[in-house]
Amino acid sequence: MYHDVNLTEKLKQYFGFDKFKGNQEAIIRNLLDGRNTFVLMPTGGGKSLCYQLPSLIMDGTAIVISPLIALMKNQVDVINGMTETDGVAHYLNSSLNKSAIDKVKADIIAGKTKLLYVAPESLTKEDNVDFLRGVKISFYAVDEAHCISEWGHDFRPEYRRIRPIINEIGEAPVIALTATATDKVRTDIKKSLGILDATEYKSSFNRPNLYYEVRHKTKDIDKQIVKFIKQNPGKSGIIYCLSRKKVEELAAVLRANDIKAAAYHAGLDSGTRSATQDDFLMERIDVIVATIAFGMGIDKPDVRFVIHYDIPKSLEGYYQETGRAGRDGGEGKCIAFYSYKDLKKLEKFMEGKPVAEQDIGRQLLQETAAYAESSVCRRKMLLHYFGEEYDKDNCGNCDNCLHPKTKIEGKDALLVVLNAIAAIKEDFRTDYVVDFVEGKETNDIVAHKHDRLEEFGSGEDMDEKLWNPVIRQALIAGLLKKDVENYGILKLTSAGKKFMKTPTSFMIVLDNEFNEDEEDDSHEGVSAALDPTLYSMLKDLRKKMSSRLKLPPYVIFQDISLEQMATVYPVSLEDLQTIQGVGAGKARRYGKEFVALIKKHCEENDIERPMDLRVRTVAKKSVLKVKIIQSIDRHVALDDIAEAQGLEFDELLDEVEAIVYSGTKINIDYFLEEVMDDDRIDEIYDYFKESETDDLEAAMDELGEDCTEEEIRLVRIKFMSDMGN
Repeated sequence: MYHDVNLTEKLKQYFGFDKFKGNQEAIIRNLLDGRNTFVLMPTGGGKSLCYQLPSLIMDGTAIVISPLIALMKNQVDVINGMTETDGVAHYLNSSLNKSAIDKVKADIIAGKTKLLYVAPESLTKEDNVDFLRGVKISFYAVDEAHCISEWGHDFRPEYRRIRPIINEIGEAPVIALTATATDKVRTDIKKSLGILDATEYKSSFNRPNLYYEVRHKTKDIDKQIVKFIKQNPGKSGIIYCLSRKKVEELAAVLRANDIKAAAYHAGLDSGTRSATQDDFLMERIDVIVATIAFGMGIDKPDVRFVIHYDIPKSLEGYYQETGRAGRDGGEGKCIAFYSYKDLKKLEKFMEGKPVAEQDIGRQLLQETAAYAESSVCRRKMLLHYFGEEYDKDNCGNCDNCLHPKTKIEGKDALLVVLNAIAAIKEDFRTDYVVDFVEGKETNDIVAHKHDRLEEFGSGEDMDEKLWNPVIRQALIAGLLKKDVENYGILKLTSAGKKFMKTPTSFMIVLDNEFNEDEEDDSHEGVSAALDPTLYSMLKDLRKKMSSRLKLPPYVIFQDISLEQMATVYPVSLEDLQTIQGVGAGKARRYGKEFVALIKKHCEENDIERPMDLRVRTVAKKSVLKVKIIQSIDRHVALDDIAEAQGLEFDELLDEVEAIVYSGTKINIDYFLEEVMDDDRIDEIYDYFKESETDDLEAAMDELGEDCTEEEIRLVRIKFMSDMGN
């Protein structure tokens, strides 16, 4: 029926392109011939054109089932912008009111609408089904089809109802499209949609222009991210976080550091979300900090970096999200931060879910962990996961290939593993195999009586760091395979069995180490890079100021504040407020002479100030701080404030101390008069007046017989507020 259509001409007419990309033309022909079609095409490969162009050519209306409202709006605007008449494309979803829905239906009945985007939830509504029964449907397109499979990274149960609804509305060819799907997910999609006969089109997953890197996630991650963005000024980027709270916090930190950034997550109202999306597309903002709700179908070709603040839950998700970088073939840096702690946190999140779902979730997580920890070419690992071989030894565009580790001989370790898998009848997963070769008598191994096998503990004298990399690299080399259908158990391939008979050299690289005990203590970190000359000059200045103002030195600035000043060289009052224990009040009151001294010292000694250490942080506790100050202003008893804020009394005192030490004046006399007698208040107050230190232990040694620790802390708060602020 559509054999004579000149597709290249139509492509030029509607989209302005001269030629098709990859498999696009073959896919469109297949659909025009009325055949079911399955398209696996990486992000940026031009998936949407595969259903947009045929819908404009064919009679009737094509129904596109898509999970995201933002995506529909974006694509409908694009199609309507290309055609002379309005209403060629429409969407039906929960964001429309009654009159808007009536307008959509009228355009469909009038034959104007060639393309109708529908959310799966809207498709199942009875009145929509009744209405669509009377419409000529050209074909059904199921976009983001991996949502059908619980093995996909974004499973949506309502996607499982698509086939029964299609049967109700009326037969027409189905085209399913996804950017990420393992073999398991592909089969799942075709079964669920009833299109096992579909012609399959699979494009390569390799994106040569994307650079992949995994970094160890440490305490200074915000600092690293700010530094990275500052080194890439004006470039567009997306940062993915797993929680909405972290999205908000990080966006605030970036803005505090003069980066044009905005938050995007499902908890924001749709108006804010689409405004943010438009701002990003129009380059009014450079960086979006988002949960995974952002980016599906966002057609911005020049996203230059994608950062994963938290490790993703699956490699499918990771691939899809990184795929939003460098769609124009230009630079695309993909950096993921990984820590073992995050992995454990994600496992914990799964605990409430049904067992089968937990099991799938854990397997997907293990694949992500393997990707992060491995020293093998990242590209090779990703492509192998999606069932594609990558034959180069070094891709030249990932951290592991740019800084390759020395290879070591893994032949003996591999033989131990292969023999062990054979001995336990190819029926267990990686962690079981590792416990078995290490000779660990776990409950599971003892229950299977595998501790009695000759091969049990056959690797106990070898380095335990060998096992995971050997197994992962044997999978990539095709000596082992994972039976995904069956909980990820390890099976020998014919190549693996051959290796057991005639072993050859098998060179491997050990995993990257992610030592969790490297969490640096910021106080020690400070003294390491401290400028000792400047530190003693700052102490002298503090001493002079203290005798001039008749105040103990610590009231002006504490030692830790001086240490930080001698490390990061703040040269303005604004810089000074990034120092621990220095609020705006304190900076204004005492800061001028300190920053002048630091500036002079930097100029005289040609000191380059470390940019990355001047990252402005956003006080996470600022809301609590404001509530405490307001309550004290209203003379609420401190123990009542603690209870209202869900704090222990000593935790409240910690907060109040932080408030006065950073330079905010508060008056707690009303409370002191209630709980202490005047003589005791005076005794403690006088002690701090004379003392060289505000140290609590020193005060307890001196006053402890008469006063409790709480009383000393309360009066110290009064003293610091009176004298220092």
